[in-house]
Amino acid sequence: MSNNNNNDDDAKKAKQLLDDAHAAGTLSAQSLAALDVVDVGAQIQSGLGVSIDDVAASEVVLLTMMPDDSQSIAAAGNTEAVRDGHNFVIEALAKSKQSGEVLAHTRYLNGDVLFPYTELAHAKQMTTANYNPCHGTPLFDQTVVMLGTVIAKSQELAQAGIAVRTVSLIITDGGDYGSTRCRPADVAAIVQDMLAQENHIVAAMGINDGTTDFKKVFKSMGIPDRWILTPGNSASEIRRAFQVFSQSAVRAAAGVQLGGFSN
Repeated sequence: MSNNNNNDDDAKKAKQLLDDAHAAGTLSAQSLAALDVVDVGAQIQSGLGVSIDDVAASEVVLLTMMPDDSQSIAAAGNTEAVRDGHNFVIEALAKSKQSGEVLAHTRYLNGDVLFPYTELAHAKQMTTANYNPCHGTPLFDQTVVMLGTVIAKSQELAQAGIAVRTVSLIITDGGDYGSTRCRPADVAAIVQDMLAQENHIVAAMGINDGTTDFKKVFKSMGIPDRWILTPGNSASEIRRAFQVFSQSAVRAAAGVQLGGFSN
């Protein structure tokens, strides 16, 4: 009984932040409807992490990654490359001049939270012990949860008078397989709301599986073509794509206005 009560309370906290974002005009009615589900609220709450009282910076950059943990990653032999790529991004931001202003959060594509928003020094590395790609690909459902978490944390920071910028990366090696609640249009509505604020970057990486048109998939989700990476199915290309993303994340953290990966 107590677990159910805790889940309800968590969902209410997240829902209030999303309602506040809607009231502030940063979240449309369509986006709010996609996020207005108790289970989604509880999932979002699990990623919010660090208390506002523990944030000393007047400006914060939210770095959010959602690595694919579907079985096809392992089947293609890309487990180590995805793991290394994620860790490289964390390390690159940790070495930047803005490292003290960055809060990072990683949630796997099937919903498990590696770590909620936290200072880079406390961000967990992906390891053989905590990353086992063996699931499906509920891409649309979990992208909504991920972006809802970014919005909720942004709202929480903004309400505390803290300026916020966000950089988010979705990683998958296949199209959606397993979503039960959300469609591409639901994701696109949320992405559109975020991009309209001009302080969010939403990027996606589609690792070649030989069949999926990732440009088409991500476009249907509202992600601009200039923020889409499509590495080939090799460790070197995957690591290179993560390096490209890390360079953009570091520049965004420094306050550089970016138009896409090519800039």
